[in-house]
Amino acid sequence: MREIKAIIDSYEQTVKAGKKSVLATVVHVEGSSYRRPSARMLVDENGITTGAISGGCLEGDALRKALYALVQEKNTLITYDTSDEEDAIVGAQLGCNGIIQVLFEPIEANNKNNPISLLRRAVDNRKACVLISLFSLQNKKDLHPGTSLLIGDETIGSISNGKMSERIISDAEEVKKEKTSLFREYIDGDVHQNVFIEYFAPPVSLVIVGAGNDVQGLAKMAETLGWNIYVVDGRPTHAKKERFVSSCQVIVSKPESVLENIPIDDQTAFVLLTHNYNYDLAVLQCLLDRDQIPYIGILGPKKKFQRMLDDLEASGNSPSTEKMEKIYAPVGLEIGAETPEEIAVSILSEIKAVLSGLTGHSLRDKDQPIHSKDNTQFDTVHL
Repeated sequence: MREIKAIIDSYEQTVKAGKKSVLATVVHVEGSSYRRPSARMLVDENGITTGAISGGCLEGDALRKALYALVQEKNTLITYDTSDEEDAIVGAQLGCNGIIQVLFEPIEANNKNNPISLLRRAVDNRKACVLISLFSLQNKKDLHPGTSLLIGDETIGSISNGKMSERIISDAEEVKKEKTSLFREYIDGDVHQNVFIEYFAPPVSLVIVGAGNDVQGLAKMAETLGWNIYVVDGRPTHAKKERFVSSCQVIVSKPESVLENIPIDDQTAFVLLTHNYNYDLAVLQCLLDRDQIPYIGILGPKKKFQRMLDDLEASGNSPSTEKMEKIYAPVGLEIGAETPEEIAVSILSEIKAVLSGLTGHSLRDKDQPIHSKDNTQFDTVHL
């Protein structure tokens, strides 16, 4: 999400400077690649880039293709075959073994629904939405409408083919429900239109309950990930804006009022780090009333958490089995963390794993490919 925000900020600067730009988007990958579909890079008319579509192996040629698309003022689809070792541009010795489709879209600043405008709306929306990109693998010289629709509570943008638009909107509802992107090939007579139906989750919100010195590193690392960060504490001497990275929202609050000023959804994670047992317990009681919270981490040994459970039971507020599964105490993955910075890595890694539905095991122990191959092929739909 941080990369997307950087692309949006960079685009706004190019518009202010009166410059033109092109958005390059990975819209499909067959096989392996460093970046997956939805990776983006902005290129301005001076060749300045923001973001990346690979680990560095494609960017040089992609820059040239972007500037060509800018001159042509036309959307362009380019195929990079990193499995072809005879390809002098991208194939030699890369070892990725993937076929990567990259869509280049010159941005029209006066179009209120241009690709960057749709991205901005997606980022600003705290609800999951779906971004629609159209291109053609059959006819790479034409039929590349590009990033055309944003589907959330409302549909923004348009597609000229009415039947296709209706079916895309219907398929987008499946994507929102399953929380995974899909690829479709819609066939209407002689027209074959490939579509990347991209699931766009809102950025993670991390609520750090506690404003001690050990929280500063955690907040800084979370900012690097592009997460929204809230720091809450009852001590005004600690909960000061100047003590934390600029993107943090710092709140002084009593424990029972912590949730009053923080929007909560299924992308909101809480970590209790106050080192104050009573404050943490009071906040935990409030959190247990919110079913949509997917992650609650509590710093401290297991005996502290057991004491919390005993006190909750005594007050008639014992968490259900379902809610217990969302509580991670002690917080973090076991990586041998000792310093505040190492503990921050442990905590953020665990949150990312939980929100991704994974366990945080070593990749070397995984029998399957790093990235799932599910939903990566084009399902054909006849209109």
